[in-house]
Amino acid sequence: MKKLVQLFFVILMLVASSVGCGSGEAGKEYSATLSIDCTIILSNADMLKEGKQRAVPPDGIIMASTKVFFHEGESAFDVLKRETMNNKIHLEFSLTPVHNSAYIEGIGNIYEFDCGQLSGWSYLVNGTAMKESSSDYELKDGDIIEWRYSCNLGKDVGDKTLEGS
Repeated sequence: MKKLVQLFFVILMLVASSVGCGSGEAGKEYSATLSIDCTIILSNADMLKEGKQRAVPPDGIIMASTKVFFHEGESAFDVLKRETMNNKIHLEFSLTPVHNSAYIEGIGNIYEFDCGQLSGWSYLVNGTAMKESSSDYELKDGDIIEWRYSCNLGKDVGDKTLEGS
């Protein structure tokens, strides 16, 4: 019985992951550009946790700037989740169903706190750091989505959302 329940949950998770957190994949197809980098780690290697060096690409680029496609209503998180899966890039996140919010814990086996107490993943859209969760940001045609690893609460990768806090 326990195995049957586990199988049910695995199937449920697979169905849920194929649907995504956005309002679905119906309607017209649009395009955006997606990139994922951790180049800031290269200049902060002394802060990197022991054993994490091999997770960092030599140039810091986990996914070069790539044209991606999405449908109306999809979020930045939906696209990140789909494209990391399609490109076999490890992604770990936590969901808060009450707020329909996703928090990115790690990409490419590089996690928050791997390069200091203030390190983690930030995302920018069209060069602007976003205050809202990536699951809340509904993509627009032509958006440029940049996922950047930061060693200083995003300040070292162009995120000014916490200034004055």
